[in-house]
Amino acid sequence: MSDEDRATGSATGSATGSATGSATASASGSAKGAEGSVPSAGSPTWAIARGMATVFRQIFRRDVTEEYPKEIEPPPPRSHIGRHLLNRHDNGLEKCIGCELCAFACPADAIWVEGEDNDPEHPVSPGERFAKDYQINYLRCIMCGLCVEACPTRALTLTSAYEMSFTSREEAILTKEQLLEPPPPLGTAPGTEEG
Repeated sequence: MSDEDRATGSATGSATGSATGSATASASGSAKGAEGSVPSAGSPTWAIARGMATVFRQIFRRDVTEEYPKEIEPPPPRSHIGRHLLNRHDNGLEKCIGCELCAFACPADAIWVEGEDNDPEHPVSPGERFAKDYQINYLRCIMCGLCVEACPTRALTLTSAYEMSFTSREEAILTKEQLLEPPPPLGTAPGTEEG
């Protein structure tokens, strides 16, 4: 392509672009002038009207505010959103075999498990090993449930007891003995009587 062709092409392009732009601008200007005082869909008046319509629609809806902790709505039966529970077999032996898979699966490093060999005379769990020490730090726990998924014996489950408050860092670390006990019913946890 020669220099003359390039010059002709750029001149034609700029003339066409400016003509199109001015025609569009004059058409939109005349359209706005023809509307008069009716607010368009993008105007501030229209936005305020839509916002007020939303407000008036909400006035006649039923309140969904819960008076917690005066009135405690129990969560759905299958909602697992709360404290962990270490389970036992029907014969009283612990299901946890101290494999530490839950601790490895935890992305927040909130679980500490120390396994030990079982005493054949007095077994703690039905396997060869048991959890000598088991701790969950609830200041780190993000309730993701990956520890429950990793457990091969279903020894660890999440309950629906979500009322957990701590006054010190030490209270937030639950030990094996605490995790073997079922959580208290909703409304009986420390701190709920203040509401």
